[in-house]
Amino acid sequence: MIGDREVILFQDPRMLDHRPDPDAAFLPGRLDRRVREILSGLGAKWSYPEHPGRLTAVLDLLEREPVPGVRLEAGRVATRAELARVHTTSYLDGIYAMRGENAWLDMDTTAVSPGSVEAAEVAAGTAVAAVEAVVAGRAAGAFALVRPPGHHAESVRARGFCLFNNVAVAAAHAQAALGCRRVLIVDWDAHHGNGTQEIFWADPDVLFFDTHRAAPFYPGSGSLSEVGGGLGEGYTVNVPLPGGTGDMAMLKAFRDILVPAADAFRPDLVLVSAGFDAHRFDLAMNVSYEGFASMTGIVREIADRHCGGQLAMVLEGGYHTESLARGVHASLEVMAGADPQDPWAPGINEVEEAAGFHRDAFRED
Repeated sequence: MIGDREVILFQDPRMLDHRPDPDAAFLPGRLDRRVREILSGLGAKWSYPEHPGRLTAVLDLLEREPVPGVRLEAGRVATRAELARVHTTSYLDGIYAMRGENAWLDMDTTAVSPGSVEAAEVAAGTAVAAVEAVVAGRAAGAFALVRPPGHHAESVRARGFCLFNNVAVAAAHAQAALGCRRVLIVDWDAHHGNGTQEIFWADPDVLFFDTHRAAPFYPGSGSLSEVGGGLGEGYTVNVPLPGGTGDMAMLKAFRDILVPAADAFRPDLVLVSAGFDAHRFDLAMNVSYEGFASMTGIVREIADRHCGGQLAMVLEGGYHTESLARGVHASLEVMAGADPQDPWAPGINEVEEAAGFHRDAFRED
């Protein structure tokens, strides 16, 4: 039942200082001109979708509806050495040079504001703190409530609102410093985790499993044939899905593909890139809150079976604040011990109730 397992939710107010504002004066140059051209062609005012309200919505809901067994702790800043396990020296130099600036980093509108670099350092460090907590046995599970997100950030490039690849930094730290040789990363964000895939492409000690809306949906990668390379061939498992995919297909992918892959891999640690933009309110897929709960139950069972329950989740996407907050809440309940019930297709219960109500009307006397 809820409360049987202790869960630490890591958060830090410094991550709220990442506030890119398209109306601000940005560093001039070719990228600024090109992005301005794109935005001006939209025909409507554009606001940066990845905003501080994403985190405050989650915390506000937890204050109104606490989850038994969940306690809050502060995050921390990632060190350069921790970031350098997955990002190149030149890339880190370039990001650090943006400290205190307003600037575009990529054509896809990834940007920084004066507080963004520290926020990104804290996001990566908070993911590390979550992993350290579960490996040390301080909690049965941990959730890193972080922004900016990370799974689009590649070793040499910021993309998709992501500066540092938080889950990759955490995985590499677990391998290098915490004795976790084999790490399973499950990414259920609606968008493919291209950055995580690129970083661990040739690593046989990281199994990367990703369900996502198929190309041409952003970022356009994640086809079935992308399975890793070199020594890592076969350790990248992509499940591209059509728009509108809901609970039944997602759970089938988890049970028929993820579970046997994880059982063969036998991870020492399970990480989840937990994006909640697969909910229908984000208009990409059609996963329900009950679906997120059931997916959490499956990864919890994998962690229990193979690594003493060592499970850490790291927030990725989710831009409708209501569905984001409710999705995180549903996952935390399962992490804290709730037994999820498989969701039914919407309306099935109501149809059964109506059938029972009307059944006698069609019965011959």
